[in-house]
Amino acid sequence: MEEEIQSAYHEELQRLTETAAEIDRQLTILEGTPRYYGEDLTEQVLDNLREQRRQNLGVAAPEPYFGRMDFQEEGQLDPRPLYLGKVGIEDEQTGELLVIDWRAPVASMFYSFTGGDEPAAYESPEDGTIAGLIYLKRNLVIRKQILQRVVDAYTKGGDNLGVQDEFLLYRLTENKDNRLRDIVSTIQAEQDKIIRSARNAALVIQGVAGSGKTTVALHRLAYLLYQYRENVRAERMIIFAPNSMFLDYISGVLPELGVGGIQQTTFSDWALERLDQEVKLTDPADRLSEWFAIGDKRPALHDDVPGRYKGSTRFLALVDQFLDEYEKNFVPTEDYVAWDGTVLQAKQAQEWFDVDYQHYPLAKRRERIVGRVKRWLEMELDTVSDPNVRKKWKKDASAKMRTYLKKWPALSPFQLYRELYAHPELAEQIPAAVRERSLKLFKKKLVDLEDLAPLLHIRNRLWGIDGNDMFDHTVIDEAQDFSPYQVSVLKTQTRANSFSILGDLSQGIHAYQGVRDWQEFLSLFGADESAYFTLDRSYRSTMEIIHFANRILERSGENVTLARPVFRSGEEVTVTQVPPTERFAAIATAVRAMQTQGATTVAVIGRTEAACRDVQEQLLAAGLEASLIHAKQREYRGGLSVLPIYLCKGLEFDGVLLIDVDDIHYEDNMQDAKLLYVGCTRALHHLQVLVSGTPSPLLA
Repeated sequence: MEEEIQSAYHEELQRLTETAAEIDRQLTILEGTPRYYGEDLTEQVLDNLREQRRQNLGVAAPEPYFGRMDFQEEGQLDPRPLYLGKVGIEDEQTGELLVIDWRAPVASMFYSFTGGDEPAAYESPEDGTIAGLIYLKRNLVIRKQILQRVVDAYTKGGDNLGVQDEFLLYRLTENKDNRLRDIVSTIQAEQDKIIRSARNAALVIQGVAGSGKTTVALHRLAYLLYQYRENVRAERMIIFAPNSMFLDYISGVLPELGVGGIQQTTFSDWALERLDQEVKLTDPADRLSEWFAIGDKRPALHDDVPGRYKGSTRFLALVDQFLDEYEKNFVPTEDYVAWDGTVLQAKQAQEWFDVDYQHYPLAKRRERIVGRVKRWLEMELDTVSDPNVRKKWKKDASAKMRTYLKKWPALSPFQLYRELYAHPELAEQIPAAVRERSLKLFKKKLVDLEDLAPLLHIRNRLWGIDGNDMFDHTVIDEAQDFSPYQVSVLKTQTRANSFSILGDLSQGIHAYQGVRDWQEFLSLFGADESAYFTLDRSYRSTMEIIHFANRILERSGENVTLARPVFRSGEEVTVTQVPPTERFAAIATAVRAMQTQGATTVAVIGRTEAACRDVQEQLLAAGLEASLIHAKQREYRGGLSVLPIYLCKGLEFDGVLLIDVDDIHYEDNMQDAKLLYVGCTRALHHLQVLVSGTPSPLLA
């Protein structure tokens, strides 16, 4: 066996040496070729192709490939070794494909094949189903062109017992830094199915904590750009993340895959830009401190709280009703009398509005009709022969026109939205508390997050949607915190309903604005326009951590999907109770212990931002370099972090210390159970719970 391992290693070392040399040779030539900045279109195309090749080779150079699959196609005498990498590489001298792009159809077998003697197959766009036998599936770890590991996940005729997961477990036990990384070498079959799904459907993905749903969505973007390169463009794709810090955390994945140019933003930043900064957003920290207050200070949660009501489809229907009525009564009922005997009748203006310009959005219809009224006046003035009379009538008619055109108001989305709240009948359908809060904010030109979708809806009804504003694919991460109204607005701007909507209802801690059932999103699409996937296997945390977190989640009282851990065992979760006077000393001791055990990223997770600020100051005073993560933060720095539990969603750390897990900070209710579950599932290898009072009933 040892001889076979050594033989495989030397074989792969020789192959790597040859492939790396060819990549370096091509890179040297391309980097020595000057860029073309002239006007010749042919030369521009050639220059773009060279630049794309240079970028691909730059991605491939340090890690040319990660897997090998020996495949014998039906009708062929011998199996052929296929090497898979992040990008495809061709030997320019022989035309041989040295590395196959992981997104290529044939590469799908590397992810879907799990062993056995049955034939494997893939779908070729040109030749249909291609079947054959797989003789070898090999995982390779290459870093900076150095071969570090060779693992045969399958060999035809071998025992193959437990080898399939050995490489996965090796990758999972690696420590993390301050960036999310790609998973091309460890994509699992259920993840690959989502990644390679057709683009013309809205995928809703329920994924437990650590199931890789974010990385799956990012790899799906890379796949769509490869598979549908003639129909989709990177600059017409967009990712909506929960906050700027999360965007920073995931920022390395797409460049690692050789993909650039995709828009990455938050819904609020994107919406405010489209609204030309007409309004300002209330401070998100105020909302968080309100809804994550402790005990009785927390508002009651019901369907008529502002976030849930304004994010609902019933409010969308009310806004549509208001806009329909506004449009119906838009044309003034008065005639425009330029001078005695010269009249533009109201019915003529109505006909222009209803017939000539019926396909234009409202604001553009107004523009066209205003222009037509002015041209009508010019033509009438041309019939007046006496120049003195024409001058006098023009002056009088222009003054009357200004009065007339004021009856065709040029409203902005915010002005029109305010009118809804003053409507004598429709405003009564808005819950009183919601209406009262909104009117108070509107006086300062302030809006809440949940107002942005209605404002965009109104903007699109007023001005329409330009083709340049349409998306080829839209990703919504942490979608359980999105509203149906937000998704509905994005649906109007996304071609072919091409969505990746991913989240975890078990982590729905922002229930005051999010959804409780994925059907709230699926119902926005037709049955043949959407698909639902579940990822219930967690690859992040050890079995001990997952089982501990699941027990807490089960106390939430909701019918939720529990995570299934991979078979990766670690140390037991510890729950330590200390007197309040020893609380900080215990925190510092636990942090140092995790760092001593090799944890590169450690998080101390508290209940409130105020408590976390105090802990960070004490850690700094003790000589521990700790960063405080707050609601307005735009960058995740790694290392030792202190953060409130409601901001940790989406992040992961080698070690986590949950502090103040007592009956005051975490009561026996659904919201606190989900909060604590989110905190627990941030940990990859180490999880400790610190109690300095009566333990939370959720720990029972």
